[in-house]
Amino acid sequence: MRQEIDAIRQSSRRLVRELGFLRRGLAGTTLSPSAVHTLVELMQTDLTAKNLASLLLLEKSSVSRLLAKLSEDGLLAEESDDGDKRRKRLFLTDKGVALAAAIDRYADNQVSRALTTCDPGRRRLIREGLNAYADALAEVRTGASSAPPEVEIVSGYRPGCIGAIAGLHARYYSRRWKFGAAFEAKVASGLAEFIGRASRTCNEIWLAVQGDDIVGSAAIDGEDLGDGKAHLRWVIVEERMQGRGLGRRFMQRALEFSDRNDFKEIHLWTFAGLDPARALYERSGFKLQEEWLGHQWGAEVREQRFMRTRTLPR
Repeated sequence: MRQEIDAIRQSSRRLVRELGFLRRGLAGTTLSPSAVHTLVELMQTDLTAKNLASLLLLEKSSVSRLLAKLSEDGLLAEESDDGDKRRKRLFLTDKGVALAAAIDRYADNQVSRALTTCDPGRRRLIREGLNAYADALAEVRTGASSAPPEVEIVSGYRPGCIGAIAGLHARYYSRRWKFGAAFEAKVASGLAEFIGRASRTCNEIWLAVQGDDIVGSAAIDGEDLGDGKAHLRWVIVEERMQGRGLGRRFMQRALEFSDRNDFKEIHLWTFAGLDPARALYERSGFKLQEEWLGHQWGAEVREQRFMRTRTLPR
């Protein structure tokens, strides 16, 4: 936990610096960050001073000073609400609209330029990570914090699992190993073929499910190798869920299923560099049988085949 806290705080400080909050002239203006934020929000929706204080998480006195300064600069005005004369609606003047539009263009360009350096998987990670962190902070502040749904390991097909599992593989291996479309297509087509026969007694697939999300998978294919051999396939856990023992739970299910079905061997194919996965396999009795240089995924890796032999009781 300490390492996670330090890493998140360091990233937060970097984000503040990179966005320009420590420099004079945020977003190309001479305004304070709260003033810039106010102009952008007023472009999106109608607000009152009370709404604005709630949105910016500022005291009423601070908001009053902020609004007075923006009005003095000719950027903001107020008018009475027709339905409630005591309620003052805030709106941007023509000068304010022009400045807010310039700020909006500046911010769009800043984000756009950053995203051009990222592949789709990294862009998704940025979007979801920022949303999740902002939500977590808000939940703690408001007291609405609640534990996420428990992760359940379920067996058998679930609607959407082919796309979900292929997506987990594609995003992880694209970020870490630069695998591309050929890899994702091969995972998806293999899964689609397997799911058509997954209900047979010699086959099984397990899914890690959190709420409506599939966050991991593993399968035993008891047919494609033949001769009493099982094939362990599609073992993956979403990165944010790693370190919670899901891989160990998948492996336990797979080994118990294989032993019940009297498979004398379990084989799996992987490649060098996936060290946590290899440690899990070796703790479960798998041993490296062979390795070779391969290019089938679009990048050169040292492919490996592991095998576990069942020890039958005497």
